[in-house]
Amino acid sequence: MNRITAAALAGAAIVALVAAPGSAQSVDAYPQTRSTDTTDTIFGERIADPYRWLENDVRTDKEVAAWVDAQNVVTDAYLAQLPATRWFKTELAELIDYERFGIPAKAGDRYFYSYNSGLMNQSQYFVRDGWNGEGRLLIDPNTWSADNATALADTAPSKSGKFLAYAIQDGGSDWRTIKVLDVDSGEEMGDEIQWAKFTGISWLGDEGFFYSRFPETEGGQDFQSLNYNQKVYYHRLGTPQSADQLIYETPQAKEQGHGLSVTDDGRWGFIYSSTGTDNRNELRAIDLTRRDSQGWRAREIVTGFDNEWSPIASTGDTVYFMTNKDAPRYRIVRADLTQPTLEWEEVVPEGDQPISGASIIGDKLVVELMQDASSRAVYYDLDGNRTGELDLPSIGSIGGLGGEAGDPETFYSFTSFNQPGAIYRLNVDTGETQVFAQPEVAFSPDDYAVEQVFYNSKDGTRVAMFIVRAKDSTGPAPTLLYGYGGFNASMTPGFSATRLAWLKAGGTFALANIRGGGEYGKEWHDAGRLANKQNVFDDFIAAGEYLKANGYTTPEGLAIQGGSNGGLLVGAVVNQRPDLIDAANAAVGVMDMLRFDRWTAGRYWVDDYGYPSKEADFEVLRAYSPYHNIRSGTDYPPVLVTTADTDDRVVPGHSFKYTAALQAADVGDEPHLIRIETRAGHGSGKPTDKVIDEYGDVLAFLAYHTGLEVPPR
Repeated sequence: MNRITAAALAGAAIVALVAAPGSAQSVDAYPQTRSTDTTDTIFGERIADPYRWLENDVRTDKEVAAWVDAQNVVTDAYLAQLPATRWFKTELAELIDYERFGIPAKAGDRYFYSYNSGLMNQSQYFVRDGWNGEGRLLIDPNTWSADNATALADTAPSKSGKFLAYAIQDGGSDWRTIKVLDVDSGEEMGDEIQWAKFTGISWLGDEGFFYSRFPETEGGQDFQSLNYNQKVYYHRLGTPQSADQLIYETPQAKEQGHGLSVTDDGRWGFIYSSTGTDNRNELRAIDLTRRDSQGWRAREIVTGFDNEWSPIASTGDTVYFMTNKDAPRYRIVRADLTQPTLEWEEVVPEGDQPISGASIIGDKLVVELMQDASSRAVYYDLDGNRTGELDLPSIGSIGGLGGEAGDPETFYSFTSFNQPGAIYRLNVDTGETQVFAQPEVAFSPDDYAVEQVFYNSKDGTRVAMFIVRAKDSTGPAPTLLYGYGGFNASMTPGFSATRLAWLKAGGTFALANIRGGGEYGKEWHDAGRLANKQNVFDDFIAAGEYLKANGYTTPEGLAIQGGSNGGLLVGAVVNQRPDLIDAANAAVGVMDMLRFDRWTAGRYWVDDYGYPSKEADFEVLRAYSPYHNIRSGTDYPPVLVTTADTDDRVVPGHSFKYTAALQAADVGDEPHLIRIETRAGHGSGKPTDKVIDEYGDVLAFLAYHTGLEVPPR
């Protein structure tokens, strides 16, 4: 975190922390925040925005930088005095200190995977020559920067495994620089791609790869300017980026984003176009075996942004797709793309459980299903006849299961709340499973129980919730309730050292599968977006009420937490039910719902939130926007806001403005603080030491204000 400088002290309020023995610490004075008379009149309503100046980039605006420093001084001093801060940071360091492997990617006879020995700030990247080969280090991001905030963001081996393209992320930003290694020598080639963002890397054999990029931003605006005019390019190895071939763009529709993926057999390239974050897209196909003097020609497969269409794999002329057209819980279809008129043949129909993914491995179609937010994997032949199911040990989540037609080998991970991700090698023909990596951790998974309950929301909708606690737990305990509720994202069981630290301290953890996510398909998502967004907050509030009414948590022991869209969730719920919540952590949240579409990726979110410029959407957004609905004159629970100075996904101005408004309002004497990390973004790429430091602070704050007393060490 930043430490205050002498220059930053000028104009900052005198800060004093008072703490009586055995009582909650309080903030005697917050740093002064300049308030202006900035207002907008929107659809006849006068909207005050007194802290708009805090939207400015902290890297270039000295006043904003001084405000950040002053806030961090107050927050750092407060957190340092909490009795459990040191305990949680020590515990987190022990819980994170275990070997972690990534799911191997197979290319030719080579296997590529990430590795972290435990407390490495960034994971390394290895290759094996053959299954029985020794791991050979290819990339060590820990050598890239002094503060370890430069990360390996993505990797893509070429078809034969001869080359490796990889993406570099600096300071947590969404911007990527793509480079290429010669795998035999480990030497870096001269290829370098700039201004890549929200892109995959799809190889065409060993010759080159497809990627997506945006135009270079104007000076100093790379962390704030809107992302328009994304284009797809082809880069041939050994040539400069300036020579890259433009594959697809829509200058007449600058809001459209585009990506290109290549099928495993190298036959087809699919251009995926969308206008936002909703799962609706157009799809075009390129026969990569046919190229004339004008390059490749794209054929329209699906036009109109009405449904989701995701290519799975191809077997010659026939391509398999996953779609929610006429199937809110998805189905799998196929078509011969060489025919002049496409005829869609259904292979796997929609069922009661949503399809969350599919791939062709060997001669099997492997379909992943979501059963009450937990994973299943079912085998079919290529005509859609069910042939078996992957045996899983318990409630949990699957990752991986990629592969290609003709090769029965695949890898997958399995994780749950009490089980770090183990990685397995599977032969889908024989069903034989081998352990590739089984973590050895500093706790016994059997000491913790995972249960799933169902409760009714305000409108009677049945909502699922996972509850995790020690098996020998008796009676209520301070409970950390997490939620997200948006963008069709499913919240499934998974291991987290931070959650385990809360459990080891004696607390209970709960995860509510509220509307807006994808746990039950398109209808569940639609029920929590746009005009239905209030359902998300109602579901989360009902989860908190259930935990208190049924004796899971203590009367004053409910902490809530969420990040990004989940940070919005926390801010809105604190405004709507401050009496229910006993402590809150709103992380990297979208807090100004009237201006979110003005920065970086914010414009994509209109699919879930709506357009502030449209009156009907504005009325909905105005009603729940955290920044605009703080209830002065009402006692609020303690709130810790967390963000980062270089977050270019949800710009930190959201959190800055919300915190300034919260500190200025008459909302009681509990602390309302903001913790602002430096050289960090929305979350990805954050070095391990910063993760330990940040979450140690957050857990200590929530523990203190819910009465969770950590055991002696």
